[in-house]
Amino acid sequence: MASGQQWVLVEMVQAFYEAPAYHLILEGILILWIIRLLFSKTYKLHETYRLTEKEKEDLIEEWQPEPLVPSFSRDHPSLKYDVVTGPPSHKIIINGKECTNFASFNFLGLLDNERVKQKALSSLKKYGVGTCGPRGFYGTFDVHLELESRLAKFMKTEEAIIYSYGFATIASAIPAYSKRGDIIFVDEAACFSIQKGLQASRSYIKYFKHNDMEDLERLLKEQEVEDLKNPRKARVTRKFIVVEGLYINTADICPLPELVKLKYKYKVRIFLEESMSFGVLGEHGRGVTEHFRVNIDDIDLISANMENAVASIGGFCCGRSFVIDHQRLSGQGYCFSASLPPMLAAAAIEALNIMEEDPDIFTVLREKCQHVYKALQGTPGLKLVGVPFAPALHLQLERSSGSRDSDMQLLRSVVDYCLERHVALTLARYLEKEERFLPAPSIRVVVTIEQTEEDIQKAVSCIQEAASVILQ
Repeated sequence: MASGQQWVLVEMVQAFYEAPAYHLILEGILILWIIRLLFSKTYKLHETYRLTEKEKEDLIEEWQPEPLVPSFSRDHPSLKYDVVTGPPSHKIIINGKECTNFASFNFLGLLDNERVKQKALSSLKKYGVGTCGPRGFYGTFDVHLELESRLAKFMKTEEAIIYSYGFATIASAIPAYSKRGDIIFVDEAACFSIQKGLQASRSYIKYFKHNDMEDLERLLKEQEVEDLKNPRKARVTRKFIVVEGLYINTADICPLPELVKLKYKYKVRIFLEESMSFGVLGEHGRGVTEHFRVNIDDIDLISANMENAVASIGGFCCGRSFVIDHQRLSGQGYCFSASLPPMLAAAAIEALNIMEEDPDIFTVLREKCQHVYKALQGTPGLKLVGVPFAPALHLQLERSSGSRDSDMQLLRSVVDYCLERHVALTLARYLEKEERFLPAPSIRVVVTIEQTEEDIQKAVSCIQEAASVILQ
């Protein structure tokens, strides 16, 4: 054993003598560097200056903390709000004054419908107020499954999924499919919930001009050229087009047939947000696909909230089963939020019953929208924005003062003038510092089937009178 160790030592000494000089020098430098690292200090000690008690007190006295929130004016419009008493139905009580409601998105008048209220009340007695848990943790009730089944049947899709908050529906659906490295082509006029979904997805966003299919195709062609340069990356990059059926910020309708053509030409997927068109457009209220008679299977995902025409709370997505099932594990608003209260699910089911039983309500709504649109044409000082069948139109100033605050104040004066005469309107509100493309200030005029000819005539006359007095 000892002779073996001696032999190894001899070999090491022999190898040391036979090694090239540069090898020995390099090893020597490395050994010295290791020794230096082991015994040297990693930082130099600096002399510290100790403050006197007086200097400490002076510094504390001079210190001013940063404000928790930025300064704001007490006259900010968000701090002055009108108080509603009772249900925001056809007749609404604002600041103690009964008005005709031209502000709430109660398009089909179901908010105060007796059948809907009775179903909600029965469900309240059976299930209680809330669910106290997400869908995956004892938050799935039989009425949730029934509502999803009814929505899928109503929309003629394979499956539907419901969310407990309308805003979170599309904001959760987009990042469930589109991830970092994917590409989304989106209309500049997209609503705020879509913008939040885009932000959460961390995808590469390309905006095209509002309803401009030539601009969209230009972007798609540019991307096609980029894909040819790197086909390996292109194979794993998903591409989406995200649009609204009826845009809430412009009251325009998307050119869906042209979008479908571009989808198949450039191999992209279409996500369609239909919160303003579901229960409004089409012979049976199925939205933009029915309005244009486009095959619903051509749309990869349809999203809408149930807070407008259905007069409930929450939202839903519908499409093919394999698409929808993915959200049950990846939709953040579905996985982490308490599920929809059963009474609101029951109310939505009854609303669907009414929509199926009486499809004529969609014709009535469409005719009233066209009537209001025609009546508001030529209002002095105001420009009407939207399509004739949109239930929520915008009135913008013909000539801006050059200041957004001044424009908002002028439009607020028109709203107040009408409110004094028992007509309830509202300004379109936006998070100005958050919007990607901030829409122009406007008054929103909402049409519902409950509004009579007399109500419409009174509202139109009041708006025109207010415009003549304030804007001329």
